[in-house]
Amino acid sequence: MIALFLAVVAQTAAPAAPAAPSVLGPIGQQRLPVKGCAAYLWNPADRQLVAMAVADPATLRLSIGGKTIDLVRSGDGEGAGRLGFAEAIDYRGGDLSVRLAMEIVQQDGLTAGARVPSGSMQIERPGQDAIAVPVAGLIGCRS
Repeated sequence: MIALFLAVVAQTAAPAAPAAPSVLGPIGQQRLPVKGCAAYLWNPADRQLVAMAVADPATLRLSIGGKTIDLVRSGDGEGAGRLGFAEAIDYRGGDLSVRLAMEIVQQDGLTAGARVPSGSMQIERPGQDAIAVPVAGLIGCRS
């Protein structure tokens, strides 16, 4: 009787909704700048590289809709930050604006860089909903 009840409940339960695809696509392998620091950011769910922020010149590379886009920093950023990055930085390019917020953690044993255990990118495009995408990653530096 219990087995029959469980079978009926399983059939009437709503099917799980498929996971929403990320608005960000992969950007492929990226090189460390000749001088300075870069943040390599991935999607925490599948560890796919989805963005690279360079401290100087202050740019952000990402892929939306299969197109790789380079944005430039707009403004000075907010928060102390480290390694040439503020805690929150705004980037713009064309009609796209992105706010990158990162937790930057420097630790012993990790030289010439830092961890980004958590962060987010708030993406705004005209005529579309703003979306916040979680990211994590590493910062690498070269002098």
